[in-house]
Order: sequence, then C-alpha cells, then structure tokens
Amino acid sequence: MDHFWIFPLLGVVAGVLAGLLGIGGGLVLVAALVWVLPWFGIPAEAAMHAALASSLASIVLTATSSAYAHHRRGSVIWPTVAWMVPGLLLGGWLGSGLAVYLDDGVLRWVVALYCLVAGAQMAFGSARKGGGGDGAAPPRGWPMTAAGTGIGAISAVVGIGGGSMTVPLLVWRGVAPVRAVGTSSACGVAIAIGSALGYALHAPAGALPEHAVGYVYLPAAIGVAVASVLAAPWGTRLAHAIGGTALKRVFAIFMVVMGISILLAG
Repeated sequence: MDHFWIFPLLGVVAGVLAGLLGIGGGLVLVAALVWVLPWFGIPAEAAMHAALASSLASIVLTATSSAYAHHRRGSVIWPTVAWMVPGLLLGGWLGSGLAVYLDDGVLRWVVALYCLVAGAQMAFGSARKGGGGDGAAPPRGWPMTAAGTGIGAISAVVGIGGGSMTVPLLVWRGVAPVRAVGTSSACGVAIAIGSALGYALHAPAGALPEHAVGYVYLPAAIGVAVASVLAAPWGTRLAHAIGGTALKRVFAIFMVVMGISILLAG
C-alpha cells in the first residue's frame, strides 16, 4: 500500500505523452503497470490483462483532457471523429473480449511487434496529398468507420488510445501532423470507453482480488487518470511547439524504443 504514489507519477508521464503524441500514454502505462501491479496483490497471470484494462480506463480522462486542449487550438477535425466513433466503440468492445482469452505471453508479443511496425510506418511512410489538411475537406465516410473498428479492436488488445494507428492513418490521408494528433486524442476517448467496458464486463468473476471491476484495477486507473488530466496540456503545448516533421520523428522514435523495451522485458 506504500507504493500508491507511483500511479499519479505514471499519470503525469501519460498525460504529457497524450498531448504530445496523441497516444494517451498507454504504451508507457502498460509496460510499467505489468511490473507494478503485482506489488498490490494482482496475480502474475492476470497482471498483463489488468495492465491493459487499467491503462484503457485511465485513458478515458487522459484523452478527454488532451482532446479539449487540442480543440481549443483548433486541432481536432470533428467531422472525421464523428465518422470514426461508431467503429471505435465497437472495435474496442470486440478487441477487449478477444484479449481476455489470450495468454499473457501472446499479449506481450502483440504489443511489442505492433510498436515496431507503427514506428517504422510513421518514420518511412509518406503523406498523401489532399484529404483533411489545412483548409481541405476532412477524411470522412464509411471507410473511416471501418478503419475505426480495426483501430479500436487492436487498441483494446494492446491497451492504448489508438494514436499510433490513427495518427499515421490521418497523416497518410493528408492531415497535418499536429491536427492528426489532436483528432487522434478525441478518437481515443471512444476507444477507451468501449475497451474499458469490455475488460470490465468480459472478465471472469473474481479476476482480480480486490479494488477492481473485472480487470480494471481502480486505484491504478483513478490515480493515473487524475494526474494525467493535469499534465496533458503540457504535452499539447509541446506538440504545437515542435510541429510537422519533427513531431513525426519524435513519434517514430518513441514507438521503436517502447517496442524494444517490451521485448527485452519479456
């Protein structure tokens, strides 16, 4: 019980990353929580699932704070968000249902490999002209809804707010990187809601010993969320200060580092 201070500390890191990269800090949270949660009596065989679920539950508030900060700067493309939300909610629910039945080791490899692929895509992928860039028509339509379903499902399995998929997708569609990050933050709210509900309701009875709803460990989710809400605007200011190509490079480097670290930890 003496270690509860670590959850707000992780929340500060998650909040800054949410505003900076549009990822909700989920990758950092999952990597950290899978080691920290056993200190609080979480069984080792349930630690990965609890880390994923608690990360996603905290992202509800983290992403909301980040999205609001980006909205105030005009960086959220709301028509695109509206088209993606139904798919994001459905995907989050379905993905969390699948993750509940996957082995701990399988989940670790999925997260690590996903980080490496997304980082490489962001580093070497090229943006398509047109789309939702400055002054252009924003990406919309059923293809965006379908993409949201896939993004939501994968995000639920790896415990993130989906920014590492949503941002590259929007950049590929021609959206300016800083607006892609802002839009991704808003999308992350829907992913987190659908996924956290899924982990809470799909989990077997008594999945965690106490202070939990399904696989969501409440002290971690709440401690991280409260601190991250206060820290997210700092990351948003950094994102607007860095901007463009440099922001893409930061994003790509971050993803590769996290992927390698998770593989080494496994």
